[in-house]
Amino acid sequence: MRDGRCSRTREMRVGDSTKPGERSTTIGSFRVRSSRRPGCTAARDDTTAIRGAFRASALSFSGSTTRRQFVAGAAGAGLALALPFPLRSRQERQFDTVVVDGRLVDPAEGIDAPRDIGIIDGRVARVAERIAEAEGRQVVRAHGMIVTPGLIDIHAHVYDGVSGVSIEPDVVGIAKGVTTVIDAGSSGATTFPGFKAYVAAPARTRVYALLNVSSPGMTISNELADLAYIDPDAIVATVEANRDVIVGLKVRMLAGIPGGNDIEVMRLTRLAAEGAGVPIMVHIGGQTSPLARILEMLRPGDVVTHALRRSGSILDDSGNVYPEVLEAVERGVHLDIGHGRGNLDFDVAERALGQGIPLAAISSDVHRGNALGPVFGLPTTLTKFLHMGMSLEDVIGCATSTPAGIFDFGEELGTLREGAIADLSVFQMVEGDYELVDSGGKRRRAARRLVPYAAMRAGRPYGAITR
Repeated sequence: MRDGRCSRTREMRVGDSTKPGERSTTIGSFRVRSSRRPGCTAARDDTTAIRGAFRASALSFSGSTTRRQFVAGAAGAGLALALPFPLRSRQERQFDTVVVDGRLVDPAEGIDAPRDIGIIDGRVARVAERIAEAEGRQVVRAHGMIVTPGLIDIHAHVYDGVSGVSIEPDVVGIAKGVTTVIDAGSSGATTFPGFKAYVAAPARTRVYALLNVSSPGMTISNELADLAYIDPDAIVATVEANRDVIVGLKVRMLAGIPGGNDIEVMRLTRLAAEGAGVPIMVHIGGQTSPLARILEMLRPGDVVTHALRRSGSILDDSGNVYPEVLEAVERGVHLDIGHGRGNLDFDVAERALGQGIPLAAISSDVHRGNALGPVFGLPTTLTKFLHMGMSLEDVIGCATSTPAGIFDFGEELGTLREGAIADLSVFQMVEGDYELVDSGGKRRRAARRLVPYAAMRAGRPYGAITR
C-alpha cells in the first residue's frame, strides 16, 4: 500500500513471454491473456479486466453487467474481493497509465527525486510528487526502482540477417530498456532500403540509422577497400529521401584503406555530410594518419566513437588526453564510447575519466559477436561506468539527454518533461558481487548493476501487463 493506494496494479515486465498485442491479467488467482485486433481499442478499466478473469473461470457476464450484479456474482462464486477504491469508469480516470513510487532520473530536466508520471495518448501529461493510482487505467509500480527517459543507444548493429554481425533490434533494444537504437553504419546507399523496410519499420524499438559512406555498408568485410564505393551524390540523395530514419553518416577508419588514403575518405565523407546537412560519426583506431589530422576534419556536432579503446584511443603514449582532442571537444565535437568487442579498455577509461574528459555518449556497439559478453547491452555498459566513478545522473544523461541533443530524431526524446513522448524505462539497481569485463578481458568486481525491469515506447508497454 502507498498512502492507501490499491495494491492491484498492472506491472509491465521486460522480457515476459506474452506476445505483442496480448495482455496478461491476474485477478486474485486467475490469470488470463487477451488479444486485441489491430485497430480496436482495448477496454482497460477495472470492470473489464475483472470480467475477463471471470470468463476464464466459466462465469459469464453480459455486456450490461452492473457493478451491483458484478459484486453479487463474485459473492455467489465464493470469492472475496477487496476493492480498496470504488470501481471507476474509463471516463473518470484521468490518465492512460500512471507510473508511481519511482525515483525519476531525468538529466534533461535536472530531476533526481521521487516523482510519479501520468501518461495520456503516448505523451507525458504530468510529472508530480504524487499521482493517485486511481487516476490511471493501468498502474506501473516502481517502488525502490529508477525511472528514466527511454535509453538511447547511438551505436549498435541491427541489420539482422544481412550485415554479418548484426542482431535483432528488439533483443538489444526495448527488451533491455533501450527504447531507441541507432544502427551505426550497417547499411549504405545501396543496402539501406532493405534496412528501412525490414528492420526499422517492424521493430518495437525506435530504430534509426547512420548511413555508411560506403554504398554496400557492412555487408562486405572491408567496405572501404575500394574508394569508388563512396559516392557523395548517392549518399545525399539517400539521406534526403529518408530523413525519418537516417540521422547521420558513419565512416570507419579501417586498416586496409587503399594507399592508406584515410584523408581522402574523410574529405569525401565531409563533402557528403555538408551536402546532406547531417553529422558524422567516425570510428577511430585504424587510421594511418595521426588522430589530430582526422579531428581537424570534424565539425561541431560530429562524433568520435571508440574513444576509450586500448590502441588508437584519445590518449597519447604517456597516458594523457591529446590536446587536439580537448580542442575538438571545446569546439563541439562529441566523444562516444562504442564498447564493442575491442573498443573499451578499463585502464584507458579510468585514466581519461581521471583527467576530466567529458563524454557525450555511452553506447554499446552491441552485435552478435558480443551480445553474450563482454558487452551484453547498454545497461551493462552503463553499469561499467558507474563502477568507474561516474554518477548515476551523468551515466543516464550519456544515454538520454545528450544523445537526443546530438541527433535529430524528429521527436523530443531523451526526457520525460510534460508534453514529451512517453518513452520510458524502469530499472532496478541490484546489489551483489558482479564481475565486469572490458573488451580486452580485464576484470573488475562491482557491488551493483542496473537491471531492466520495464519499458514503454510512446506510452505503449513492452511485454506483459499483470494486474
